[in-house]
Amino acid sequence: LQTSIPGVYAVGDCIGGYLLAHTAAYEGEVAAENIMGRKRSADYAVVPMCAYTMPGIAGVGLTEAQAKRAGEPYRVTRFPFRANGRALALGEDDGLVRLICERTESGKGGRVLGVHIMGPHASNLIAEAAMAIRMGATARDIAQTIHAHPTLPEAVMEAAMAQLDGAIHHELR
Repeated sequence: LQTSIPGVYAVGDCIGGYLLAHTAAYEGEVAAENIMGRKRSADYAVVPMCAYTMPGIAGVGLTEAQAKRAGEPYRVTRFPFRANGRALALGEDDGLVRLICERTESGKGGRVLGVHIMGPHASNLIAEAAMAIRMGATARDIAQTIHAHPTLPEAVMEAAMAQLDGAIHHELR
């Protein structure tokens, strides 16, 4: 993130790219490490996008259209918040989690390619998805991770279960 002037660095909106506060903060960390002599490059492979609306909207990774254009075999599953106990308790059960995974030879979901959430606390929930994509996690990795109950992240887990043998709390049609 060093400019054409040695010792001068730039981050955030002035360099273009992702015009997001969290991306600018990340770029600031990268620039600071380089200023201190540590070599680090910015990696924009996994950037969460959030809309702070009611209900919230967040996404990370590929959309279904991008996966289709890439010619990558994929599988999409959804899990509605109306089937999540915590969302019901909060009285915020509008929306869903959509999980896009590689389609394995068995037809089940493999590596997580994208996650899109519309619902309560979507901007908080997207962090689990961003970490999954960054680490190359699979639907099985998410599905077999113990999630606290009752919580909203269980909706991500259930969408992952749907990629495999089916969600527990919602029947796919």
